[in-house]
Amino acid sequence: MIVDLHNHTPLCNHAEGELFKYVEKAIKFGTKHFGFADHAPMKFDPKYRMKFEEMRAYEREVKDLREKYKDKIEILLAYEVDFLNGYMDKRVLEADVDYLIGSVHFIDEWGFDNPEFIGHYEHEDIDVIWQKYFDAIRDMAKSSHFDIVGHLDLIKVFKYLPKKDISLIAKEALQAIKDADMVIELNMAGYRKPIAEQYPSIGLLRDAYKLDIPITFSSDAHKPEQVSLFAKELVKLAHDVGYKECATFKKRKREMLKF
Repeated sequence: MIVDLHNHTPLCNHAEGELFKYVEKAIKFGTKHFGFADHAPMKFDPKYRMKFEEMRAYEREVKDLREKYKDKIEILLAYEVDFLNGYMDKRVLEADVDYLIGSVHFIDEWGFDNPEFIGHYEHEDIDVIWQKYFDAIRDMAKSSHFDIVGHLDLIKVFKYLPKKDISLIAKEALQAIKDADMVIELNMAGYRKPIAEQYPSIGLLRDAYKLDIPITFSSDAHKPEQVSLFAKELVKLAHDVGYKECATFKKRKREMLKF
């Protein structure tokens, strides 16, 4: 993959490995633009994210790597931010970064993608849950805070799939993403989960293509060996749908690259 914009660090408390090892793996696979977008701090669910007081060290370490590897690869600095009303913080939203990924990991403060809370699905109407998720994606796009939509259909992670047509459930969200001029990522983390496929599904990716919504690529790596693990699959899928360009960012400015 020429770009890989969503990768984590041990600061989020559920990733491992030294940062330079992520970078060297990306270089080995021919990546030209590699982004760290670790889980941004917020006063909610602190177990799975860095602390506010760790932001400066995180940013400094990524910038040091940028300088060290500048002749081999472009290192980008970002945050993955949970869209959760009442908890987002301007220290993150106004950070001096290359881009912000907006993600939805919570429905009514329920961490639906966390195996610790998987039992909650038994008490919910799956069609309602899917609609709530995509309504949150819609609202996240309308907030105008973010550049990239993280793992667009993460709600499918445990293979609890709706009876209703997913394209209809996601229609308003995709239109809001288009209206906000956001990018969606082709994220390979789903291959490592029960759903065993990329985010988003090929059906939603085709819907996005019809709306002329740009894409980018992401390993969403939580350890160095996950970098570019399913890169060939993602690139082929994008080409099959019709995409020929992908996005990278610098100082919140988007650039499209042929791949």
